[in-house]
Amino acid sequence: MNFLKRYMPFVAAMAIVVVASNVLVQFPMHGTVGGLSLADILTWGAFTYPFSFLVTDLANRRYGPAVARRIVFIGFMTAVVCSIVVPPLLFRAGLVGFETQAARLARIAMASGAAFLTAQLLDVTVFNRLRRQSWWRAPIFGTLVGSVFDTAVFFSIAFSAAFAFAGPNEPFALEAAPLMGVAPVETMRWVSWALGDLSVKLAIAVFALIPYRLIAARWSQPALAA
Repeated sequence: MNFLKRYMPFVAAMAIVVVASNVLVQFPMHGTVGGLSLADILTWGAFTYPFSFLVTDLANRRYGPAVARRIVFIGFMTAVVCSIVVPPLLFRAGLVGFETQAARLARIAMASGAAFLTAQLLDVTVFNRLRRQSWWRAPIFGTLVGSVFDTAVFFSIAFSAAFAFAGPNEPFALEAAPLMGVAPVETMRWVSWALGDLSVKLAIAVFALIPYRLIAARWSQPALAA
Protein backbone atom coordinates (compact mmCIF):
# COMPACT_ATOMS: atom_id res chain seq x y z
CA MET A 1 0.00 0.00 0.00
CA ASN A 2 2.84 2.41 0.83
CA PHE A 3 4.37 1.64 -2.56
CA LEU A 4 1.17 2.50 -4.42
CA LYS A 5 0.59 5.66 -2.39
CA ARG A 6 4.10 6.96 -2.88
CA TYR A 7 4.52 6.10 -6.55
CA MET A 8 0.90 6.45 -7.72
CA PRO A 9 1.62 9.44 -10.01
CA PHE A 10 4.02 7.31 -12.05
CA VAL A 11 1.71 4.28 -12.09
CA ALA A 12 -1.32 6.39 -13.07
CA ALA A 13 0.59 8.25 -15.78
CA MET A 14 1.86 4.97 -17.23
CA ALA A 15 -1.60 3.39 -17.29
CA ILE A 16 -3.23 6.47 -18.86
CA VAL A 17 -0.63 6.70 -21.63
CA VAL A 18 -0.81 3.02 -22.56
CA VAL A 19 -4.60 2.75 -22.41
CA ALA A 20 -4.97 5.84 -24.59
CA SER A 21 -2.43 4.44 -27.04
CA ASN A 22 -4.16 1.05 -27.25
CA VAL A 23 -7.41 2.80 -28.16
CA LEU A 24 -5.87 5.32 -30.56
CA VAL A 25 -3.75 2.74 -32.42
CA GLN A 26 -7.00 1.43 -33.91
CA PHE A 27 -7.60 4.76 -35.66
CA PRO A 28 -5.47 5.54 -38.75
CA MET A 29 -4.87 9.22 -39.39
CA HIS A 30 -6.96 10.51 -42.28
CA GLY A 31 -5.99 13.24 -44.67
CA THR A 32 -3.20 13.94 -47.10
CA VAL A 33 -0.03 15.99 -47.10
CA GLY A 34 0.87 16.69 -50.69
CA GLY A 35 0.39 13.30 -52.31
CA LEU A 36 0.98 11.40 -49.07
CA SER A 37 -1.96 9.55 -47.53
CA LEU A 38 -1.53 9.73 -43.77
CA ALA A 39 -3.71 6.64 -43.27
CA ASP A 40 -0.99 4.60 -44.99
CA ILE A 41 1.71 5.49 -42.48
CA LEU A 42 0.29 6.55 -39.11
CA THR A 43 -2.24 5.78 -36.43
CA TRP A 44 -3.09 8.27 -33.67
CA GLY A 45 -1.47 5.99 -31.10
CA ALA A 46 1.94 6.93 -32.46
CA PHE A 47 1.66 10.32 -30.77
CA THR A 48 0.79 9.15 -27.27
CA TYR A 49 2.67 5.93 -26.58
CA PRO A 50 6.22 7.41 -26.71
CA PHE A 51 5.47 9.33 -23.51
CA SER A 52 5.46 6.02 -21.63
CA PHE A 53 9.24 6.07 -21.97
CA LEU A 54 9.32 9.52 -20.37
CA VAL A 55 7.39 8.14 -17.37
CA THR A 56 9.77 5.18 -17.05
CA ASP A 57 12.88 7.35 -17.33
CA LEU A 58 11.63 9.83 -14.72
CA ALA A 59 10.80 6.97 -12.33
CA ASN A 60 14.25 5.50 -12.92
CA ARG A 61 15.91 8.86 -12.38
CA ARG A 62 13.95 9.51 -9.18
CA TYR A 63 13.82 6.11 -7.50
CA GLY A 64 16.23 3.82 -9.36
CA PRO A 65 15.81 0.75 -11.60
CA ALA A 66 14.16 -1.56 -9.05
CA VAL A 67 11.25 0.82 -8.47
CA ALA A 68 11.07 1.68 -12.18
CA ARG A 69 10.61 -2.01 -13.00
CA ARG A 70 7.86 -2.34 -10.40
CA ILE A 71 6.09 0.68 -11.87
CA VAL A 72 6.41 -0.85 -15.34
CA PHE A 73 4.79 -4.11 -14.17
CA ILE A 74 1.96 -2.37 -12.31
CA GLY A 75 1.33 0.03 -15.18
CA PHE A 76 1.39 -2.88 -17.60
CA MET A 77 -1.19 -4.93 -15.70
CA THR A 78 -3.48 -1.94 -15.26
CA ALA A 79 -3.18 -0.94 -18.90
CA VAL A 80 -3.86 -4.40 -20.32
CA VAL A 81 -7.04 -4.78 -18.28
CA CYS A 82 -8.22 -1.28 -19.16
CA SER A 83 -7.38 -1.83 -22.84
CA ILE A 84 -9.93 -4.64 -22.95
CA VAL A 85 -12.58 -2.91 -20.83
CA VAL A 86 -12.37 0.76 -21.92
CA PRO A 87 -12.99 0.55 -25.72
CA PRO A 88 -16.45 -1.08 -25.36
CA LEU A 89 -17.38 1.56 -22.79
CA LEU A 90 -16.31 4.33 -25.18
CA PHE A 91 -18.42 2.77 -27.94
CA ARG A 92 -21.50 2.59 -25.72
CA ALA A 93 -20.97 6.21 -24.71
CA GLY A 94 -20.89 7.23 -28.37
CA LEU A 95 -17.27 8.38 -28.25
CA VAL A 96 -16.05 5.68 -30.66
CA GLY A 97 -17.84 5.09 -33.94
CA PHE A 98 -17.35 1.32 -34.13
CA GLU A 99 -17.25 -1.59 -31.74
CA THR A 100 -14.10 -3.69 -31.75
CA GLN A 101 -14.81 -7.38 -31.33
CA ALA A 102 -13.59 -8.98 -28.13
CA ALA A 103 -11.08 -11.27 -29.85
CA ARG A 104 -9.55 -8.29 -31.63
CA LEU A 105 -9.29 -6.37 -28.37
CA ALA A 106 -7.56 -9.36 -26.79
CA ARG A 107 -5.02 -9.48 -29.62
CA ILE A 108 -4.30 -5.76 -29.30
CA ALA A 109 -3.88 -6.16 -25.54
CA MET A 110 -1.56 -9.14 -26.05
CA ALA A 111 0.55 -7.22 -28.58
CA SER A 112 0.65 -4.18 -26.34
CA GLY A 113 1.60 -6.20 -23.28
CA ALA A 114 4.43 -8.09 -24.96
CA ALA A 115 5.82 -4.95 -26.60
CA PHE A 116 5.40 -2.87 -23.45
CA LEU A 117 7.28 -5.21 -21.14
CA THR A 118 10.08 -5.84 -23.64
CA ALA A 119 10.59 -2.18 -24.48
CA GLN A 120 10.16 -0.66 -21.03
CA LEU A 121 12.44 -3.16 -19.28
CA LEU A 122 15.09 -2.58 -21.96
CA ASP A 123 14.69 1.15 -21.39
CA VAL A 124 15.25 0.68 -17.64
CA THR A 125 18.39 -1.41 -18.26
CA VAL A 126 19.95 0.96 -20.79
CA PHE A 127 19.04 4.04 -18.74
CA ASN A 128 20.64 2.60 -15.60
CA ARG A 129 23.88 1.81 -17.42
CA LEU A 130 24.19 5.33 -18.82
CA ARG A 131 22.74 7.39 -15.97
CA ARG A 132 26.15 8.59 -14.74
CA GLN A 133 27.09 10.01 -18.14
CA SER A 134 25.76 13.22 -19.70
CA TRP A 135 22.21 13.93 -18.48
CA TRP A 136 20.68 13.34 -21.94
CA ARG A 137 22.40 10.06 -22.81
CA ALA A 138 20.43 7.77 -20.50
CA PRO A 139 16.91 8.91 -21.51
CA ILE A 140 17.64 9.25 -25.22
CA PHE A 141 19.44 5.93 -25.72
CA GLY A 142 17.08 4.05 -23.41
CA THR A 143 14.11 5.36 -25.36
CA LEU A 144 15.72 4.67 -28.74
CA VAL A 145 16.46 1.03 -27.93
CA GLY A 146 13.07 0.52 -26.33
CA SER A 147 11.24 2.18 -29.23
CA VAL A 148 12.76 -0.11 -31.85
CA PHE A 149 11.78 -3.25 -29.95
CA ASP A 150 8.36 -1.87 -29.03
CA THR A 151 7.46 -1.09 -32.63
CA ALA A 152 8.70 -4.41 -33.98
CA VAL A 153 6.93 -6.52 -31.35
CA PHE A 154 3.65 -4.59 -31.24
CA PHE A 155 2.96 -4.23 -34.95
CA SER A 156 3.99 -7.80 -35.74
CA ILE A 157 1.69 -9.34 -33.14
CA ALA A 158 -1.19 -6.87 -33.61
CA PHE A 159 -1.35 -6.80 -37.41
CA SER A 160 0.81 -9.43 -39.13
CA ALA A 161 -1.09 -12.35 -40.65
CA ALA A 162 1.58 -14.61 -39.14
CA PHE A 163 0.01 -13.97 -35.72
CA ALA A 164 -3.58 -14.72 -36.79
CA PHE A 165 -3.65 -17.42 -34.10
CA ALA A 166 -3.68 -14.59 -31.53
CA GLY A 167 -6.96 -13.18 -32.84
CA PRO A 168 -8.73 -11.84 -35.96
CA ASN A 169 -6.73 -9.95 -38.54
CA GLU A 170 -7.44 -6.33 -39.44
CA PRO A 171 -8.16 -6.39 -43.22
CA PHE A 172 -7.27 -2.72 -43.75
CA ALA A 173 -3.84 -3.28 -42.17
CA LEU A 174 -3.12 -6.20 -44.50
CA GLU A 175 -4.02 -4.37 -47.71
CA ALA A 176 -1.18 -3.56 -50.10
CA ALA A 177 -0.19 0.09 -50.17
CA PRO A 178 2.85 2.13 -51.26
CA LEU A 179 5.62 1.85 -48.67
CA MET A 180 5.38 4.88 -46.38
CA GLY A 181 2.60 6.12 -48.66
CA VAL A 182 4.93 7.33 -51.44
CA ALA A 183 7.55 4.69 -52.32
CA PRO A 184 7.11 2.81 -55.62
CA VAL A 185 7.33 -0.47 -53.71
CA GLU A 186 4.10 -1.80 -52.23
CA THR A 187 3.85 -3.68 -48.96
CA MET A 188 1.22 -4.40 -46.35
CA ARG A 189 -0.10 -1.21 -44.80
CA TRP A 190 0.87 -2.25 -41.26
CA VAL A 191 4.55 -2.24 -42.26
CA SER A 192 4.25 1.43 -43.21
CA TRP A 193 2.38 2.04 -39.97
CA ALA A 194 5.28 0.49 -38.08
CA LEU A 195 7.87 2.63 -39.86
CA GLY A 196 5.77 5.75 -39.40
CA ASP A 197 5.22 4.88 -35.74
CA LEU A 198 8.95 4.42 -35.17
CA SER A 199 9.70 7.74 -36.87
CA VAL A 200 7.27 9.54 -34.55
CA LYS A 201 8.69 7.73 -31.50
CA LEU A 202 12.21 8.87 -32.38
CA ALA A 203 11.07 12.46 -32.94
CA ILE A 204 9.17 12.54 -29.64
CA ALA A 205 12.16 10.97 -27.86
CA VAL A 206 14.12 14.11 -28.71
CA PHE A 207 11.23 16.43 -27.79
CA ALA A 208 10.71 14.60 -24.47
CA LEU A 209 14.21 15.59 -23.36
CA ILE A 210 12.77 19.02 -22.57
CA PRO A 211 10.19 17.93 -19.94
CA TYR A 212 12.63 15.30 -18.68
CA ARG A 213 15.29 17.94 -18.07
CA LEU A 214 12.84 20.40 -16.48
CA ILE A 215 11.32 17.83 -14.12
CA ALA A 216 14.56 16.05 -13.21
CA ALA A 217 16.26 19.40 -12.51
CA ARG A 218 13.78 19.98 -9.67
CA TRP A 219 15.13 16.93 -7.87
CA SER A 220 18.35 17.90 -6.17
CA GLN A 221 19.18 14.23 -5.77
CA PRO A 222 17.49 10.87 -6.41
CA ALA A 223 15.06 9.80 -3.69
CA LEU A 224 15.57 6.61 -1.73
CA ALA A 225 13.22 3.82 -2.70
CA ALA A 226 11.11 2.32 0.01
